Amino acid sequence: MTVRVLIVDDSAFFRKRVTEILNSVSEIEVVGAATNGKEALDKVSTLKPDVITMDYEMPVMDGVTAVRHIMATCPTPIIMFSSLTYEGARVTLDALEAGAVDFLPKNFEDISRNASRMQEVLKERILQVARAKGVPASPSLTKPSVSVTTKKVQAAPHAQRTEVPAFTRPVKPTLQREISPASRSSRVKTGKSIGHEVNLLVIGTSTGGPVALQKVIARLPSNFPLPILLVQHMPATFTPAFAERLNSMSELTVTQAVEGDLLAPGRVYLAPGGQQMVLKQDRRSARISIIEGDARLTYKPSVDLTFGSAARSFPGKMLGIVLTGMGADGRDGCRLVKSSGASIWTQNEKSCVVYGMPKVVDEAGYSDLSLDINEIADRLVSEFL
Repeated sequence: MTVRVLIVDDSAFFRKRVTEILNSVSEIEVVGAATNGKEALDKVSTLKPDVITMDYEMPVMDGVTAVRHIMATCPTPIIMFSSLTYEGARVTLDALEAGAVDFLPKNFEDISRNASRMQEVLKERILQVARAKGVPASPSLTKPSVSVTTKKVQAAPHAQRTEVPAFTRPVKPTLQREISPASRSSRVKTGKSIGHEVNLLVIGTSTGGPVALQKVIARLPSNFPLPILLVQHMPATFTPAFAERLNSMSELTVTQAVEGDLLAPGRVYLAPGGQQMVLKQDRRSARISIIEGDARLTYKPSVDLTFGSAARSFPGKMLGIVLTGMGADGRDGCRLVKSSGASIWTQNEKSCVVYGMPKVVDEAGYSDLSLDINEIADRLVSEFL
């Protein structure tokens, strides 16, 4: 079956080039183009595309507003084209929260000079998104009715300081106690149904992951007793903004991981984009190490690498969770986690944006429990508090 695509972008050059690239793929047909979000709304209702590619900065109606309207009126898988800047990351995260399923870097140089590579990337993303079971639940056209304050955050290097909305939460406690592989603190409990001691939680995800992680991390209480490692496939310029967003929503302290970070309860460490996050441990403590890793690894950061490192540092004493995402990253890491005697949970097919990464773990027989994304935080609380 041919996948019908609508291209939405205010750049005539970009629309033309993407159209040429996609029309050269036999499984894909470009059925139309729009120059702004308002025009896209009209064309979605008449053309009924299978997938939409969307720019975020356009006149008349911007991409995020268009995504919100499309998901409310005619839900369709949307892939955002995003600039690799701090501001581009922030807006892209807004678009994903509004209902977009994935994003790609918008690089005019690449699309001009490396059409074959761009064709492969676009083809893979569009076909996989089209074949996914569905689209995210339609969000409201109005923003959530939550109490918000404005919190100053430190922008990434070379970016202007910005203001982001922060969900009003109790003041986050400062937790000094370190976690080691041998730790048996009374706050780190044996999982009630897991049946073994758990000193570390590691979560890996890709497509659909930013929203999925928000649904988990934002619902964990300030006294959650485990340190948490997060691995999300994301460019280097995006992870600082994503860490800030998670931190603004959560009672836990969320930061982008840096070399030498000591694991502590109630702290969440996001793997930096473009690098690998592994653990180094001695008899007294476990520390995070940020490395370049093997150049042959497809993903930076890699779920496999972080899961494998955690399994070696916390043998039989960790819980790994694999959420929505394309591909098979995480399967080999889960094998190491299971062989160490620890446990694995996966997000169930119904609640995944793309049931790829959890599927390969489920099919390999590594998953101990498959859960809806909206059940995971509650289950973690019931297990460990």
